[in-house]
Amino acid sequence: MSDTREQILEQIKVQGDLVRQLKAAKESKEKIDEEVARLLALKATLGGDAAPTNQKFTLKTPKGTRDYGPQQMTLRQGVLDKIVQVFKRHGGEAIDTPVFELKEVLTGKYGEDSKLIYDLKDQGGEILSMRYDLTVPLARYLAMNKISSIKRYHIAKVYRRDNPAMTKGRYREFYQCDFDIAGTYDPMLPDAECVKIVSEILDTLDIGDYVIKLNHRQLLDGMFQACGVPADSFRTICSAVDKLDKSPWADVRKEMVDEKGLDEAAADRIGEYVRLSGGAELVEQLLANEKLKAVPNAVKGLEGMKQLLKYCSIFGLDKRVSFDLSLARGLDYYTGVIYEGVLKGESATVASPAKTSQQNGEQANEPATVGSVAGGGRYDNLVGMFDPRGKAVPCVGVSIGVERIFSVLEARAAASGLKLRTSDVEVYVASAHKGLHEQRLKVLNLLWDAGVKAEHSYKLNPKLLVQLQHCEEHQIPLVVVLGDAELAQGLVKLREVTTREETNVKLEDLAAEIRRRQQASA
Repeated sequence: MSDTREQILEQIKVQGDLVRQLKAAKESKEKIDEEVARLLALKATLGGDAAPTNQKFTLKTPKGTRDYGPQQMTLRQGVLDKIVQVFKRHGGEAIDTPVFELKEVLTGKYGEDSKLIYDLKDQGGEILSMRYDLTVPLARYLAMNKISSIKRYHIAKVYRRDNPAMTKGRYREFYQCDFDIAGTYDPMLPDAECVKIVSEILDTLDIGDYVIKLNHRQLLDGMFQACGVPADSFRTICSAVDKLDKSPWADVRKEMVDEKGLDEAAADRIGEYVRLSGGAELVEQLLANEKLKAVPNAVKGLEGMKQLLKYCSIFGLDKRVSFDLSLARGLDYYTGVIYEGVLKGESATVASPAKTSQQNGEQANEPATVGSVAGGGRYDNLVGMFDPRGKAVPCVGVSIGVERIFSVLEARAAASGLKLRTSDVEVYVASAHKGLHEQRLKVLNLLWDAGVKAEHSYKLNPKLLVQLQHCEEHQIPLVVVLGDAELAQGLVKLREVTTREETNVKLEDLAAEIRRRQQASA
């Protein structure tokens, strides 16, 4: 039996190598699935885990994921806390949804990006997929619970079977921070507030200069119609235009013509529009355009943009927003205004391809960018897709791209050598000599009961110098030093770690004195 098991394990190893080779060679899905089925059948013959107990393996995180140590988590939590403060300032309420959904909930909502959804195995008769974003789960939540108005925020991980670029903040598992306003309201009032929220967050995080690009899905559809794009190709051409933030116009045009079968003349007409950006004056210019004036969708989109830019001006965002016809956002569910927050950067330090406009091979004179850090828009029909009666709940929302923000801030911290404090401990209880560990525990208990964040050494008789060095290394501001002579008088020494000044404090007054010093230094 042992020989048979070893033979099967060897066959499994060979079959596993074959599957990996086929995947690396990008063989057809059918061929790969066939060989995977054979591999699974071989494993099944062992009736359990096929891996031998002495098998060596490489310790690594799965592709497109990473671990976060205390330094990274401190930075990340600080960013998330600031974002939540902005969300709450605007009346946001928190919700949460499952990390996976029924596959049918997610299917057909993301256009060409649907191929990036992670599918799971059959789980007791339910076909499930990992959530791709937080917007579709929100729409399902609203429809399922018959909610017609809410102002919600949601911070959670989402999953995409994308080609990761870790140094640019693009992962397969990552956080999204969403804020959405659901309900029937007058045009552009909630939309303008979402733009304001993006601006407030980027200002609060202080990660550099930025621009918030605005466009309108109805205007895009009207533009495509005016340029001669067939109606059934609007979404696929929109997906191509959406790549202008990563690729030059020449590459996008080639995709439209060669891969998506668009007429060359129509592609060139689109190219004339997607190079345009500006403000209210551009809206007026396009409203006077004879081709666009003949298309009702284009006119409706331009009127909406006119109103949005007016409200943005009232919010003091004139220098932060740009009406940009190259902004497309390829997700199928958008129906109205769309926007994207983009960090600017010096051309010599760009972290990802800048959006460029090209005409006759010449790059337009546009500011370099380091990539999108926020995006969103209006989606009025998504909730209705889940409602049995098709009842629509108009929605508009924004998603903050925190992973890219984390990448920028981590790089900045690494360059400066800045070491973040990774715990909130306010005071360390130390002993000056041997035999005081039980007294330390009593003082710790007193402080914890008073709500003071405190810790001590887990050694019975630690050296005082080692304890003080621990406080300096972990940036703990105060030390309570216990000694027999002071304790006999009901006193302890309270020491400032940075100045090394010491003061005798009565034990019953210790918690209050620590609180007073914390408030004074705040």
